[in-house]
Amino acid sequence: MFGLRWLFGSPVDNRLRRYGRFGLKALRIAASTVALIELLRTDWIGATGGSLAWFLFVQVERRLADEPEADS
Repeated sequence: MFGLRWLFGSPVDNRLRRYGRFGLKALRIAASTVALIELLRTDWIGATGGSLAWFLFVQVERRLADEPEADS
């Protein structure tokens, strides 16, 4: 982790964080949509997988929100 210390606080890092959070939100929305569609089709395995994926993405978002922002 010490090798990447020069990267923290740079504008590139902030841009990557924004795109990463946007991608994570898109994955969360897609997983919940898949879970709902599979439930409507009564495909229990697909619905369970989509629900677990959605739960995982929510937990990752919460952990990222709890991290303190690096001050420049």
